[in-house]
Amino acid sequence: MIAVTIYQNHSGQYVRIHCIGHAGFAKPGEDIICAAVSVLVINTLNAIEAFTNEVFETETDQKSGLIDIRFQHPGSHDAKLLLDTMVLGLQAVQDQYGTDYTLLTFKEV
Repeated sequence: MIAVTIYQNHSGQYVRIHCIGHAGFAKPGEDIICAAVSVLVINTLNAIEAFTNEVFETETDQKSGLIDIRFQHPGSHDAKLLLDTMVLGLQAVQDQYGTDYTLLTFKEV
């Protein structure tokens, strides 16, 4: 299962996104759920890097399926919009395939 934890401050601003695991829906290279989550998360990071001035650190590990993003400061309006879009997509994947494959949780920090 892919566990995605979204960390937001009391104002709802994103401070960290932590994804880990593999969906296990199909064998590696054919898993559409892993592909969907990867595309949503990686494309969002690429868009934030390309279209905003946000400063963030990432840690990744392909074997464990880790993608961990930590923002130095809560994001701007543009970064929040991009992250809201990513969350919308992740929720759609979870709604479509269930929590056996992806689990999206939110934590206030």
